[in-house]
Amino acid sequence: DQTVKEPTFAPQTILIVKARHKPWIETTYHGIVTENDDKVLLDPPLIALDKDAPLRYAGERGGEICGFRIHGQNVPFEAVVLDKSTGEGVIRAKDKLDCELQKEHTFTIQAYDCGEGPDGANMKKSHKATVHIQVNDINEYSPVFKEKSYKATVIEGKKYDSILKVEAVDADCSFQFSQICNYEIVTPDVPFTIDKDGFIKNTEKLSYGKEHMYKLTVTAYDCGKNRASEDVLVKISVKPTCKPSWQGFNKRIEYEPGTGSLALFPSVHLETCDEPITSIRASVELETNHIGKGCDRDTYSEKSLHKLCGASSGTVELLPAPSSSANWTVGLPTDNGHDSDQVFEFNGTQAIKVPDGMVSTSLKEPFTISVWMRHGPGAHEKETILCNSDKTEMNRHHYSLYVHNCRLILLLRQDPSEAENYKPAEFHWKFDQVCDKEWHHYVLNVEFPTVSLFVDGTAFEPFLVTEDYPLHASKIETQLTIGACWQENSGHDNDTETVSEPTSGGSARMAQFFRGNLAGLMIRSGKLENKKVIDCLYTCKEGLDVQLPEEVASAVEFNPNQSSLTVEGDDVDAFDKVMQHISYLNSRQFPTPGIRHLRISTTVKCFNEESCVTVPDAEGYVMVLQPEEPKISLSGIDHFARSAAEFESQEGVTLFPELRIVSTITREVEADTESEAAEGADDDPTVQETVVSEEIMHNLDTCEVTVVGDELDGEHESLEVDMSQLQQRGLEMSSSNLGLVITGVNTMANYEQVLHLVRYKNWHTEALFDRKFKLVCSELNGRYISNDFKVEVNVIHTANPVEHANNAMVQPNFINPVHHASVDLSGHNLVNAHQASVVPSAATIVIVVCVSFLVFMIILGVFRIRAAHQRTMRDQENGKENEMDWDDSALTITVNPMEVKKKKKVFLTCLYTFVFNSIIVWDMNTLSTSVNDEW
Repeated sequence: DQTVKEPTFAPQTILIVKARHKPWIETTYHGIVTENDDKVLLDPPLIALDKDAPLRYAGERGGEICGFRIHGQNVPFEAVVLDKSTGEGVIRAKDKLDCELQKEHTFTIQAYDCGEGPDGANMKKSHKATVHIQVNDINEYSPVFKEKSYKATVIEGKKYDSILKVEAVDADCSFQFSQICNYEIVTPDVPFTIDKDGFIKNTEKLSYGKEHMYKLTVTAYDCGKNRASEDVLVKISVKPTCKPSWQGFNKRIEYEPGTGSLALFPSVHLETCDEPITSIRASVELETNHIGKGCDRDTYSEKSLHKLCGASSGTVELLPAPSSSANWTVGLPTDNGHDSDQVFEFNGTQAIKVPDGMVSTSLKEPFTISVWMRHGPGAHEKETILCNSDKTEMNRHHYSLYVHNCRLILLLRQDPSEAENYKPAEFHWKFDQVCDKEWHHYVLNVEFPTVSLFVDGTAFEPFLVTEDYPLHASKIETQLTIGACWQENSGHDNDTETVSEPTSGGSARMAQFFRGNLAGLMIRSGKLENKKVIDCLYTCKEGLDVQLPEEVASAVEFNPNQSSLTVEGDDVDAFDKVMQHISYLNSRQFPTPGIRHLRISTTVKCFNEESCVTVPDAEGYVMVLQPEEPKISLSGIDHFARSAAEFESQEGVTLFPELRIVSTITREVEADTESEAAEGADDDPTVQETVVSEEIMHNLDTCEVTVVGDELDGEHESLEVDMSQLQQRGLEMSSSNLGLVITGVNTMANYEQVLHLVRYKNWHTEALFDRKFKLVCSELNGRYISNDFKVEVNVIHTANPVEHANNAMVQPNFINPVHHASVDLSGHNLVNAHQASVVPSAATIVIVVCVSFLVFMIILGVFRIRAAHQRTMRDQENGKENEMDWDDSALTITVNPMEVKKKKKVFLTCLYTFVFNSIIVWDMNTLSTSVNDEW
């Protein structure tokens, strides 16, 4: 490419070389420089290349790199050529760099060669390359706190997750040196700690009495371990305790029976310690599970309760309190610790058979089964509550109610019918109440093929219903049992039932024993119970109540048995007013005394929708005081005589003609303090409170008349009562050879009227001389029992109607007053007591008659002694010996001649009668043979 020309001016030859190429550099450079240094470390190194190098002729420098040029505004860097021939250069800072002002710099650079000639004419430039330079930081700054000091206040007795936060910053530009890696409390031995984020919290509960204020010195370190240039002071003040709690809450609240509703929290106030409250929720719980069947309920018999709740008639009580007419529950253990709340215990080895004819339930008609049950835990075996199965030969279960794997199951087999179709046979329910060891009330309304279940008043649907064919036709009678299922242990199985082996300890014919407690087992045929009746049977007689003022808008929620309620609100003052209106109410006339635990659980939320205030539970109890128990007193005529004809008549003899039932309570009345002060009685230690008795009215639910002595012989004697009068008063009667029982909740006056109509009849009185009866009345299923009122009625036998009629004309009849002091004179009977009035001159007539006929009677007696002796000898052979009690209530004695053992006794009787202005009537047909030769 070089052209050589011959010179025209000289003889020598000259070679001219021209630079034709531009310098070359990289397109991009990255550099690092420390802010306290000026040398930039580039990657790749700064080197410019030129293809013209190395050419140096005649001073030509076209292949050398003479410099670098930086383009950009205010670029604090310069480029310097270190070696022109190699093109090596460096970039360095012109001034001290500050990372905190600018961390990175970007600019362009060009390289240029030395050009042509000594003056560098026609120099060539490279392309522009981009240079990125990062300024590295040095830890030149120390942390500085944002605040000059910090303050906080805490409440004593509380451990905080965070009391306050201190914060320091660092002016260094890099992440390493600008971040605060650690905070430290410099002050020693203080109950505080600080974390790496600057949050301070106490390590123990603080006490205002120990220290009012803590002063802490806190420092900070950056990640380069530079300590803060100046520590900061933190002041933490301890505030006396403000404990969020219920103020004005009395732990013991006494409830006097019969006083109605009692405010539980009349002065209560919720202390929130000035926290910004957004919502409050409080739950008030009254624990009554230990009282009776879950709470205080009336302890009338279940049959009476059904009537009081408006249930239809036709109720059969399968677990009645043991009595003379219902004795099949006598062998079952009972719970007598809850004021006669009749509870029966089944321990897995006991069961009872219900007498035949008690229940006549046909699946063609609707019927209801209701029961109180406490059961748990569950077992894998079937546990029978009620079972109706074949009595002999086979083991078919016609219907049964049982528990299996914590499920309640009702088996309901169809009776034989023409169409053998599948129909529902087993209804399964599954819920927690079956095995939670608490009392629950179960009602099953059966209207085949549907069954409705109510548990504590709440309806439950079956989760499984299985179907089956009807039972085969047979003439086998059935047996109804409670606590197990009656099964013939003969090895015969039917087509659907398998014989279960009897449980050890039980009867050989019983299987599937129940373990738990049962009460109030009822079957009602012909009509289903409505929801109102079911709720009435379950509802407690005690619970929580609240009557809200109109201006309070808080929400109040009750649970079904009113043992708990929930209050919600957002205003503390309004919330307090609602709580102050919550009350306890027990509507029983004689509530069960004892403790009912009470608890208030509270949740408070702040603006962040979290629990910012912790309110401890407030616990106390309601003490139901012992009610003034009534004393039921029965009084009336307790000893009288009637003629044999009256016993044999159609009406019979009235046993309680003047019965009176009175109930009283005893109260202690404080003495008059003013009169005591006037008389100086305060110093007299013998002065006591006055005790008074007051008559009160309440209901009875049972009166039982029993025979004292031999049982009634149904062939010739009976106890009867007017059934129409019973029905008018809504009472029922059951009878046996031991007596009769009148049941039903009713007033004492109605029971009096009905008992006035109780009559005793005897069709064969020849060998009868007296009969004794006992009357007992009770309230609340035996909780309060009257005295035993005993009545003795004597039979007056007459020799012939003429003599008896003459005697009746001249002898006034008297009746005994209550609880008189009788004189025991054997062989004397009382006169007919139905003649209550006496003529004033009767005493005189009696004396005259006695004197006039005394001699005549003695002579007549001598002639008739022998005949009487023969008759009484026959009586003695038959083991008959009769005695009558003496009636001196009117100081007039009338004698019905009977057996007298000695002549002296007869003579003294006459003398005694004459002195006391009484008359002795001798019936020589009944004189004892012991009066024979000694008369």
